[in-house]
Amino acid sequence: MYMEVHVFSWHCFHAGIYLDNFHFPAAERLSSTKEFPPSSHPPPIKTSQVSLVKRPHNVEEAEKQQQQQERKRRLENITRLLLLLLRNLIETVTRVARSTSSVEQNNSKLIVKDACYSSHSNVAIPDLNMYCERFICILRILGTTLFGVSLLLGITAAYIVGYQFIQTDNYYFSFGLYGAILASHLIIQSLFAYLEHRKMKRSLETPIKLNKTVALCIAAYQEDPDYLRKCLLSVKRLTYPGIKVVMVIDGNSEDDVYMMDIFTEIMGRDSCATYIWSNNFHDKGPGETEESHRESMQHVSQLVLSNKSVCIMQKWGGKREVMYTAFKALGRSVDYVQVCDSDTMLDPASSVEMVKVLEEDPMVGGVGGDVQILNKYDSWISFLSSVRYWMAFNIERACQSYFGCVQCISGPLGMYRNSLLHEFVEDWYNQEFMGSQCSFGDDRHLTNRVLSLGYATKYTARSKCLTETPIEYLRWLNQQTRWSKSYFREWLYNAMWFHKHHLWMTYEAVITGFFPFFLIATVIQLFYRGKIWNILLFLLTVQLVGLIKSSFASFLRGNIVMVFMSLYSVLYMSSLLPAKMFAIATINKAGWGTSGRKTIVVNFIGLIPVSIWFTILLGGVIFTIYKESKKPFSESKQTVLIIGTILYACYWVLLLTLYMVLINKCGRRKKEQQHYDMVLDV
Repeated sequence: MYMEVHVFSWHCFHAGIYLDNFHFPAAERLSSTKEFPPSSHPPPIKTSQVSLVKRPHNVEEAEKQQQQQERKRRLENITRLLLLLLRNLIETVTRVARSTSSVEQNNSKLIVKDACYSSHSNVAIPDLNMYCERFICILRILGTTLFGVSLLLGITAAYIVGYQFIQTDNYYFSFGLYGAILASHLIIQSLFAYLEHRKMKRSLETPIKLNKTVALCIAAYQEDPDYLRKCLLSVKRLTYPGIKVVMVIDGNSEDDVYMMDIFTEIMGRDSCATYIWSNNFHDKGPGETEESHRESMQHVSQLVLSNKSVCIMQKWGGKREVMYTAFKALGRSVDYVQVCDSDTMLDPASSVEMVKVLEEDPMVGGVGGDVQILNKYDSWISFLSSVRYWMAFNIERACQSYFGCVQCISGPLGMYRNSLLHEFVEDWYNQEFMGSQCSFGDDRHLTNRVLSLGYATKYTARSKCLTETPIEYLRWLNQQTRWSKSYFREWLYNAMWFHKHHLWMTYEAVITGFFPFFLIATVIQLFYRGKIWNILLFLLTVQLVGLIKSSFASFLRGNIVMVFMSLYSVLYMSSLLPAKMFAIATINKAGWGTSGRKTIVVNFIGLIPVSIWFTILLGGVIFTIYKESKKPFSESKQTVLIIGTILYACYWVLLLTLYMVLINKCGRRKKEQQHYDMVLDV
């Protein structure tokens, strides 16, 4: 399942707009300037207070100069740091280029006979094309590196300088350079997503021959029986002819047998094969020899190759072990391999639509589909996830697909060229990070392996599925932390292959990777250096921009339900931001794997970063209130606070009322029909 927590979305515009609204030096100036009653005069200056040192004419000018000097020092320090980072990056990419070209060099020598000097001696002549390719590779590496660093420097400078295009008195509203950059990003992203959707519609008219062999690999682990049954029923309805089905169960105890029973019940006992394996491809069973282990692996492979529907129970090893078993057992017997989770309901045409994409362009190595939420009306967290999923796939993934660099093909619905899988399946399985073997992020790393070979990855909204998402807050928080870990880890790996793809891949990686840090810095400064009305205006700005963005999404989707996307900003600010920071702090920890849905295990450790984040924000609010209480509010400030509070409260009351009406209506309709008969969103 996918949700990239790290995925840059519409709420980045919120912080960009508000960062320009909040002018820290001005806020300090207003709070530090003394006010005298109209009938009084400033106290006279005593002779002892006069200094021979030349001072500014007033306190305002002194504070302004001090702020400018402080900003200049910070900018110089950041510039030095980024230049040091640039030097290290250049050294790193040069080493990568050398290691990449060394493999090509060993395979690119021509052995020819030297007719001029000896007709019997073989001479190794370096291929000129090899040197040209190596030179171009180095240029591309340096070019993409310089582009990424320059982009980061530019955004950082815009953030620090805070140049304003428009601003009002007391800085109630302003729009500056940093906000313009983020607004431009969202506009451009939406434009390319729209163009990609147009290409998807035209592909419907392209006829193809369904003569390629396809295998569907289902990974199952302690699945809810109802979800598994619906998954297998949807598999039986797939319209692609002759598709092979391989379901591998992670676990071979008596508690896991029910999944194999459901498989034989749905797929037919006479038309499927089952096997309970005491081990797996990497772990031998108790008392098993090397020869018997090798024979058991051959038996599993033969069982998969000779049957159309196969279910294998094996020793527990994690999702990556399960997927590895399916890939190795299939070998090179099929052209394309489709992946699927056991909680996913596939649209009947999902396989056909993904095959179309792979057939249209031989340089496309993998393709993903539109993942929608199966249980979106079960709780508020699953409902907000459903609208976020639509934005992530139909805007962000669609834009990436336009440039052929989708950064994550989701586990519930994806398809790969089998010939490519077997080029990196061993490296994919044995992935390590900071000395530990990776136990999550399997789908994202699988996508990155395809990108590392120079092949494109695509997204098609014509291939659809429904999948389960957490309905409890803690389980959702653990999921997002796990996804954030894999995002930042794979970001580092993916950076080595920026030069093999369009510059958009580098551009978006920089924007999405560093945005949370800018946002956290903005919020902390706001809560500790701002005013009460600044905090209120920030909340109003977030919801206003979110409402505009969600209205645009409702227009694109043709469904008013996307208006609730503006509520997701609160979830992002309160929970996802601390989860991302905690993921970075514990990125080398291999725990927090996916829990089964039959017996859900909740990890309360996810509340630690959220609690710390709330403590920081609460401390900022208390500090700001204490600071403001020393001086009475002016009438204009009181008016702003009252009107802003009323507007914010009315906004929430309206959206919550609409949410209750929607849940009440759609919840009854959901009970009247089976999930596998539900029509997916178009």
